[in-house]
Amino acid sequence: MTLIALLGAKSLLALYLWLTSAIVASYLSDRKGYGERPGLVTGLLISILAPVVWLVVPAKEDSRWKLHGPFGGGGGQTVAAARAEREAKQGEGS
Repeated sequence: MTLIALLGAKSLLALYLWLTSAIVASYLSDRKGYGERPGLVTGLLISILAPVVWLVVPAKEDSRWKLHGPFGGGGGQTVAAARAEREAKQGEGS
């Protein structure tokens, strides 16, 4: 009976680790401008490596990662405002 209990505890820990890595990968991909779904899929498929993968993937130009940093931060420009400003500059240049 003790063997089954230990196996259950290890399985639960592995499940928490798997879900936590999916959550972190989803957060990172959303901050970098790719949306939550690619990060969630990556986190569910490659588990522990997914957050590392999303730390290596470059952020999009007008993502929250580039505007506010990895953890947020107060105030500043919104993503929509940054995108509109960039499009306005491109329109002037053409």
